[in-house]
Amino acid sequence: MTNRKTLDPESSPKAAYGAHLRRMRDERGWSQEEVATRSSYSGQHISAVETARKSPSLPFSVTMDEVFGTKGSEDSFERQWHRTRPGPLLEGFPEYVANERRAVELRLYEIGIIPGLLQTPGYARCLADSNVRRGMITPERAERRVKFLAQRQEAMEGSRPPMRLVVMDESCIRRQVGGSEVMADQLARLLDVAEQPNTVLQIAPFTGGEQRALDLPLNLLTLPDMSVIAYAESQIRGHIERHTDSVLMLHRAYHQLQADALPQSASVAMIREARKGYL
Repeated sequence: MTNRKTLDPESSPKAAYGAHLRRMRDERGWSQEEVATRSSYSGQHISAVETARKSPSLPFSVTMDEVFGTKGSEDSFERQWHRTRPGPLLEGFPEYVANERRAVELRLYEIGIIPGLLQTPGYARCLADSNVRRGMITPERAERRVKFLAQRQEAMEGSRPPMRLVVMDESCIRRQVGGSEVMADQLARLLDVAEQPNTVLQIAPFTGGEQRALDLPLNLLTLPDMSVIAYAESQIRGHIERHTDSVLMLHRAYHQLQADALPQSASVAMIREARKGYL
């Protein structure tokens, strides 16, 4: 067969999933189009997953188990899908993190909580432990989540760290997470971050009201080739957007958000004043 891409299942969990899909197809003598006709996915989608150009999703895996008759078996696609996920992370987030490490510029907007890359260990631990108490995750997953965040932060501290443009809704510094000591340390961390030459930190005040350009958290990454990708999350999954028109619209909205936010000097003053309430 010509133009058949060689797969290296050892290169990544996503590649291992693709190799598994190809093996299961080959064993049955099915083409990608034949798999497509037996499912709700296109041949192009099947090809993209098989060659690791697209991440498999849980719905896709459930469908493949139905198509191949592998539900609950050692060859289960759902079982294989779980291996592509770094434990406690949302679907789509591992791909975002891979691009985050390559980015030359990060634009972050957060509501309600401090952005992960700026969290102290104590603050991150409180958030993870809260999810454990509510039964959302296990203590083991909470531990992996905190460790993974520390690894992300460490990856941002190389010899040439990316430029970070951060806008936080005022609720991020007003919402108390943990006790006074945790919040005092966290706000002190923000003050330190604001002094770093590769960071611009701004607060979008409550007084912005309905003029706020963005109503949901958003991350924008500028990659070395100067292309930009957007990342946003729901409660159950993350989504990366690369379509030029959509990303351009979000990029424009972020510029408007920055323009309406407090300048860094006023933002630092607000953070410093908020910290006094925890001392």
